Amino acid sequence: MTLAQWLAFIERQHGQPIALGLERVNRVAEALGQRAVCPLITVGGTNGKGSTCAMLERILLSAGYRVGLYTSPHILDYNERVRIDGRPVSGAALCRGFERVEQARTASGGTPLTYFEYGTLCAWEVFAAEPLDAIILEVGLGGRLDATNIYEPDAAIVTSVALDHMDFLGSTREDIGFEKAGIFRAARPAICGDANPPRRLLEHAAAIGADLQILGRDFGYRQQEGQWQFHGRGGQRSGLALPALRGQRQLGNASCALAALDALRECLPVAMQDIRRGLAEVELTGRFQVLPGRPTVVLDVAHNPQAAQVLADNLGSMAFHPQTWAVFGMMRDKDIAGVIAALRGRIDYWLPATLSGPRAATAAELAAALAASGIPGPFPLFADAAAAYAHARKQVSENDRIVVFGSFLTVADVLSA
Repeated sequence: MTLAQWLAFIERQHGQPIALGLERVNRVAEALGQRAVCPLITVGGTNGKGSTCAMLERILLSAGYRVGLYTSPHILDYNERVRIDGRPVSGAALCRGFERVEQARTASGGTPLTYFEYGTLCAWEVFAAEPLDAIILEVGLGGRLDATNIYEPDAAIVTSVALDHMDFLGSTREDIGFEKAGIFRAARPAICGDANPPRRLLEHAAAIGADLQILGRDFGYRQQEGQWQFHGRGGQRSGLALPALRGQRQLGNASCALAALDALRECLPVAMQDIRRGLAEVELTGRFQVLPGRPTVVLDVAHNPQAAQVLADNLGSMAFHPQTWAVFGMMRDKDIAGVIAALRGRIDYWLPATLSGPRAATAAELAAALAASGIPGPFPLFADAAAAYAHARKQVSENDRIVVFGSFLTVADVLSA
């Protein structure tokens, strides 16, 4: 089958798009004979995990290592999820991986797998076929029961803990913190980028004997003019380039990456020049991504209140723009009111758009949420984000700003257009 056919096939193999649990995916991994092949770093967290993965990847590549990276979701092409040496792997490699996974699934009694579980097992098959020096896995949802957690990390990172995916992870920050702490391992480095971690995260790390390091207590950063300084157990690193990814929060993410690399310095040593180069060259689509030209266009996948507040802060630190237009599309099961509240002071004109898929909020539902938040209408409604973006381009002056946010799908629709 072609990659498109494989993706259509795996999407039909489980009755639910999300079904947390390790028993099914473990059974197929055992049938595949999957095992550790090189040092592994697992990265979870409510926000910031994609940026942290990208920084780890780029620093390790700068140091000359061969690196496999598995992330989700993708923006435009599925191949983006599985990268080797900074490049998406080929469709042919993914097809071979999916074929092996399906053979093992059938041999293990036809175990039903979700789309994400298929993808995780396939990514590991692709990585195992290459002589890699390091693998980085981004957690899909939560941590404790996420498919990536069947693999034993040499270091685990939880970048932040905030309210999101509460239908699956629990209704409180304490519950969510416990789920995310599930990627920690006994006597292994456990890096926490949340300076105020939930009590249950701390208790779980202590109960299993994880080597917990917390931002602001065990490692941290100090921003300086045009550069920054990191300090941790491995000592102090000064004169570091500011990450190419924009926003103040990226220094916290970079600190998590450096703390993990410090902890693994015996098996994955990196030099100062590798860190400087890696941070200066890192790229990540849709994370406060500012497109070249005028008007200013900002793409951000922010889809929960914490990420929206970071976006609002980053918008506030930009140069003055007379008006800001928002191309706004979200999933119905997200905290839409919380996202609106975080950004209402930064947006002049809201352009709600309907996204694809059964979970997507309609433009009319988003407009109702805007009105309920006290933002005056009326709001033009758009069938998709691309149409909303085209409308914004016609309305703005060259000195204005367009912000595209609310979901990976919102950013993907506009990039596709």
